[in-house]
Amino acid sequence: MSEIVQRAERYIWETARVLEQRRFEYLFKAGPAQPVRDAVLSYRTADGGFGYALEPDGRGPESQPPHVYLALQLLEEAGGVAEDLAREVADHLLSVSADDGGVPLALPSLEPYPHAPWWQIEPRGSLIATARSLAVLLRTGLRHAWVEQASGFCWAAVDGLGDTTPYDVEAAVVFLDAAPDRERAEAAGERLGRLVREQGLLGGEFGGQPGEVHSATDFAPRPDSLARRWFSDAEMDAALDALAAEQQDNGGWRVKWIDGPTPAAVGEWGEVTINALATLRAYGRL
Repeated sequence: MSEIVQRAERYIWETARVLEQRRFEYLFKAGPAQPVRDAVLSYRTADGGFGYALEPDGRGPESQPPHVYLALQLLEEAGGVAEDLAREVADHLLSVSADDGGVPLALPSLEPYPHAPWWQIEPRGSLIATARSLAVLLRTGLRHAWVEQASGFCWAAVDGLGDTTPYDVEAAVVFLDAAPDRERAEAAGERLGRLVREQGLLGGEFGGQPGEVHSATDFAPRPDSLARRWFSDAEMDAALDALAAEQQDNGGWRVKWIDGPTPAAVGEWGEVTINALATLRAYGRL
């Protein structure tokens, strides 16, 4: 096992939730998938969504879109999303969609509970929340009214991106990587790659926290992403070197966006460390 992984393992055992411990075992120690799936499903809510601070920045028992898309991503990683579950989640997303067809980043039910300031409760769809759930459901092949309307919302949002943020571009890439219309996705991807350069979204600080910098590995965490072609081999190698160097003495990676006050505990963000390891491994660095 790589020394990088060994240091990260110590951090996971010392700080992470059961979910991240099980995910680490599955991804890096040949552990079984079912405990990961069981851990994710423990966050389900009665309305068909997911809650209970699965995504640590939003607290409380209510289902919220970021919890839903993270649950789908983790289940896909650990063996796939079953058709019945995919349909139930799509039913839930349809029930909470805004008039524009997208899913808001946060719903009014979050209001009584602690949450980070960037969880904005607004009556309109969010590309971030919609694209990340939609991408997983597209890969399942699910035919559902929400998949159809969310696809329309995401295409309109991607085509309309102008003065934008790294987070929106990253979400757009997640959608484009899963979009069935590959010709249209390729063309949209080329345009977004130019926006990233023109607007200085690569390497500049963003979001109000010191050190919150987005790199090539944030836009293209896997080499099979269409965003990978935005960067030369030298740029990607430099970004991977930097990612490896960001491992802290305790074995984990810093959660860049919560240096300031936030209701989420840093220790619950073991996901950040596991995702860094997954990116390094995807590029052959472990």
